[in-house]
Amino acid sequence: MIHSLRVAILAGLVLAACGGAASSPLDAASGDGGTDADPGVCTTRITYGSDWIRPANHPDAFDVVDGKVTWDGTCTVDGANSFAELSNGFKPYFGGTGCAIALDYASACGELTACTTRVTYGAGWLKPAAHPDSFDDVEGRVFWDGRCRDAGADSAGELSNGWVPHFAGDDSCAMAFRWTGCGGLYANPVVPVDCADPGVVRDGDRYVMSCTSGNAGDAFPLYTSSDLVTWTRAGHILPAAARPAWARSDFWAPEIHRIGTGWIAYFSARQSNGKLAIGAASAASPLGPYTALATPLVADADVGLIDANVFIGNGAPFLVWKEDGNAIGVDTPIRARALTADGLALTGSTTTLITNDRAWEGNLVEAPFIVEHVGTFYLFYSGNAYYDGRYAVGVARASSPLGPYTKLADPILTTAGPWVGPGHCSVVTGSGGDPYMVYHAWRTGMVNGPGDGRVVLVDQIVWRDGWPHVPGGPSSKTRPLP
Repeated sequence: MIHSLRVAILAGLVLAACGGAASSPLDAASGDGGTDADPGVCTTRITYGSDWIRPANHPDAFDVVDGKVTWDGTCTVDGANSFAELSNGFKPYFGGTGCAIALDYASACGELTACTTRVTYGAGWLKPAAHPDSFDDVEGRVFWDGRCRDAGADSAGELSNGWVPHFAGDDSCAMAFRWTGCGGLYANPVVPVDCADPGVVRDGDRYVMSCTSGNAGDAFPLYTSSDLVTWTRAGHILPAAARPAWARSDFWAPEIHRIGTGWIAYFSARQSNGKLAIGAASAASPLGPYTALATPLVADADVGLIDANVFIGNGAPFLVWKEDGNAIGVDTPIRARALTADGLALTGSTTTLITNDRAWEGNLVEAPFIVEHVGTFYLFYSGNAYYDGRYAVGVARASSPLGPYTKLADPILTTAGPWVGPGHCSVVTGSGGDPYMVYHAWRTGMVNGPGDGRVVLVDQIVWRDGWPHVPGGPSSKTRPLP
């Protein structure tokens, strides 16, 4: 008998809470929700969405059970809740009218397939003509932000891939999601403590992140992750003893980049003259140890320089930064200049990429991050006041690395749900090949005050009509793992 007491408790509590049949996966197949199984045995990892009505004393949002467990995607409404009936008889209940489950199989099950999504539509779905099923199977990760919008006499919910199913009546959207082979689910925040201005780089099968450290003795904490979600501390870019003499305080906005065969960390810090400048430190590994240049890489006697980013354009490295004009009451251009091949010195002339010329940007643009996508260069940036809900992420694009850049009229990521002032992003590729935005935000009620500070969030980027979008971001409910 396996965990017999725990099984009885789980079954009884779910039965009482949901008014349904006994509901523990361990009733039908042996396993333990807190233990990953032997990969040589066929097991199923069942991960439940954020609306799952979790039984008491169940510490995890998943269960690992023996054998191959399946689900056809049907979500049955039961009063104010709904349930999914799995092939082993387990009936997990969810609040509201939508079930969400991820199924991942051990290799011994013979189910090593690419990530797929099944979207099952509720009874009110206005089914298109010649559509025989009440569901769609789609390659990759597809999700919904849960917002049901008015559509005349009907309602509609927009999915992350751009598909907009309609439903009869007002506020009647009902969809269930089954993700297979996507690695599980996650929910924001991925770093629940202060880690402002996250700079993230991919290094093979791992990611390395650092963030603003302010005036702490050891500057720029390092984190590593294999999936952009679970992060582990891994030292600092500049321990107190390695800080350059010119950098006195305000250690802000680090980014690590691979330049040639080595790694360089670019960062902002304040000089003894009170002006912020951009420094650089090199290492053989993204985790260091780093050796900083003895003098700033770029500085200006009249204005501070912050928020360094590096991108490769036409095979050459470029440094991008914000001129901190808002600190002295003038505009805030984002500028760029070519770097030498080793990334440790500037060359050529300086080019202005964008300035704060949109109403939503307020008195500043900052936090540039440039990526190339299908031959076009995209400049992600943040605008307005980092300390309140006006802060947001915008984007501009150009056909060449130094522009000219054309801005999208409106920001692509703004305050929403429990998150305030999202911004200062990095853009990286997830393990499945999709692009993701890693950025910070305040929790509602904790803005610029006591609490967790600016926590780290991760959301998928999709490309439509030549522009990036962050569907449903900043997100708070579970989504497929990157």
